[in-house]
Amino acid sequence: MSTNIERRKGEVEKPADLFSRFRREMDELISSFSGSLPDNPFTIALENRGFAVDVAESDKSVEITAELPGIESDDVEVTVEGGSLIISAKKEAEKKTEDKNWQRVERSYGSFERVIPLGFIPEPDKLSAELKKGVLKVTVPKPAQKKPAAKKIAVKAG
Repeated sequence: MSTNIERRKGEVEKPADLFSRFRREMDELISSFSGSLPDNPFTIALENRGFAVDVAESDKSVEITAELPGIESDDVEVTVEGGSLIISAKKEAEKKTEDKNWQRVERSYGSFERVIPLGFIPEPDKLSAELKKGVLKVTVPKPAQKKPAAKKIAVKAG
């Protein structure tokens, strides 16, 4: 990291100056992040920063696994549009803690959407989706492909 402090050769930097420079550099580092830092890890997942999606393909199907911690099945929507699978969810949570002389309320709100191109147009009635312990598993069977009939092509003499 570059600094704006120039020292003359042989001059020793004072501890107070070192601390000031360190603080200035840390302030620059923190301000270089886009936007503000989230208050909790849940917010990160909802803003697609920590949201993990794995896609595995076999001859017969495509399996999508998505980590959705703390999200209920009623708040998840899985749709097919053309050759893409769309996973969207919303989360609204509130936690309230009270003691003798104080009260604390935490609220988390957010939504996300992921579009996963499949490379084929699936049959919507054959898809399956299950949310278990915060992990969504979607199975998309591949459509049966007809093999083109073999055709012999005549070779002409040139």
